[in-house]
Amino acid sequence: MQVFATFEHSPYLELAIRKLEQHGIKDIYSVPLDNRTEDTRLFDTIHQSDGVSLINKGMVLAVMFSVVGASRGFILEWGPIYWGLIGAGAGFVFGFAIDFILLKARHRNKRLLKGVKSEVILIIDCKEEEGKQVETILWEHLANGVARVK
Repeated sequence: MQVFATFEHSPYLELAIRKLEQHGIKDIYSVPLDNRTEDTRLFDTIHQSDGVSLINKGMVLAVMFSVVGASRGFILEWGPIYWGLIGAGAGFVFGFAIDFILLKARHRNKRLLKGVKSEVILIIDCKEEEGKQVETILWEHLANGVARVK
């Protein structure tokens, strides 16, 4: 039987390994995961999307600014069409800038909160009778997740 567990890299991981060794389990394999070194992409491609759109606020503000620009354009020199297009362009750029700044702030805060800790995967080979006991030891030492495979 194999037991898989994930831990944050902490002293609890070392304590769990030590307690498993005290119970006679010798086949313990630990794999530390690497942190992401590159930032996530800002713009989506046709094959990969993260579900974040930067044009939503831009489109709403483009419509609002174009309506205001067109209505003001009746009394301004260039006329309603030009001022409507100018308002649409200005609204889109303004909304895109708001979304871009908010997205950058969100990613920076997420990176700061996440810190530099990575996870460690623990793979334990044991007898089927020891499986429940191993799982209990792992949960006691604050494992993030545990799975048993027969």
